[in-house]
Amino acid sequence: MLDKARTAKQVGGWFHRRYGQTAPATRVRQLAILRSACGFWRRCAWLVTDPTSGLERPPVPLDRTRALTREQIASLWRRDDVALRERALWRLLYETAARANEILSLDIEDLDLPNKRARVRSKGGASEWVFWQTRAALLLPRLLGGRTTGPVFLADRQPTQAVPTVDRCPHTGRARLSYRRAAELFSEATKGWTLHQLRHSALTHAAEDGTNTPILLARSRHASVRSLERYARAGPEAVARHVAEHDPARRRH
Repeated sequence: MLDKARTAKQVGGWFHRRYGQTAPATRVRQLAILRSACGFWRRCAWLVTDPTSGLERPPVPLDRTRALTREQIASLWRRDDVALRERALWRLLYETAARANEILSLDIEDLDLPNKRARVRSKGGASEWVFWQTRAALLLPRLLGGRTTGPVFLADRQPTQAVPTVDRCPHTGRARLSYRRAAELFSEATKGWTLHQLRHSALTHAAEDGTNTPILLARSRHASVRSLERYARAGPEAVARHVAEHDPARRRH
């Protein structure tokens, strides 16, 4: 059926309906998956033609603007109108440079508080460690309030519908804080920033501070340097600081 003359057009139409409104990077990823499957089918002689031949790889614009400046991050930490849960979450996201869903999925049993680290389940399903610093370490015990099991980050209210046991605190009955709600609260508090910008900013600032590529890869847990590139691009502030620090006239003084 996939070898019929009209198949390429039908596959192209389906692909655009399914992924036409998604981000370019998502379309590139899904197209690669589809082409990989078709390649396997051709090697097995189940398919002769390439039904994806009419699909073009969309350009993925280089993102140069998403990292927050150090002053923006510092202003976030100075806020005194933010609830403890949000302060702990935002600090943890920045200090670990972890993905938001990894941190929101943490259970108390995953935490190693004395060593300032936690075991997370990464994108591919592997168990990996993330590490934080002193500020987050001071907030976490206050957030837990003596709880020893259940999700680290809890919703404000009791759930109105059935929730899986793993996503419910046995002490309070409250459910795990959802990504959607956490993202809404952060956007409202910052007038449009995203949770992902905390990860992006942490990696960018580390790169600006001279952190080497192996450590950046270990911290970000990216599979390749290419995936890390857009996070480790120095921002205008860092470039200006570098130029000023290496000004010959400044050195003469």
